Amino acid sequence: MTVASTAAAQLVNQIFDLQRAVRCVAAANLRDDTGVALQGVLRFVGEGETRATQLAERLGVSAPVLSRHLAELAGQGYVVRRPDPVDGRAQLIALSPSGADKLRSIEAQRAATLQGALLDWSEDDVEETAQTLKKLAESLRSSARAKTAGSTNTSNFVEE
Repeated sequence: MTVASTAAAQLVNQIFDLQRAVRCVAAANLRDDTGVALQGVLRFVGEGETRATQLAERLGVSAPVLSRHLAELAGQGYVVRRPDPVDGRAQLIALSPSGADKLRSIEAQRAATLQGALLDWSEDDVEETAQTLKKLAESLRSSARAKTAGSTNTSNFVEE
């Protein structure tokens, strides 16, 4: 099935509007030592121990950009690094206990903020929107992977 170009253009505009709204809400509620970008990195590190190269690829950022973010998070005591037992040249990145606490705090704050903004939404509205956004994200990731398959460059698709 093919989506009409006008419908795709309308969706692009809605995505841009959503991104701006999320950034405005995040900036208005940012009351701690981690910026939005660092919070995104912290979230992905929180999904499980991984190599920095895999994390950079998943985030769609270059190794130097990720290295700066990880150094800042390590300096704050939120992430730890250890040698990869399979490849001593590589490092595995994971959350420290304080990083796990920080991530839970950030996620609770974000959920509370969103809950306050959705006072006139039903549970069905929220669940339907969550499923639609999940489907959209999966389609976009699949498309980005297909376009970069066989390429040594990281995707420009950034997840936060």
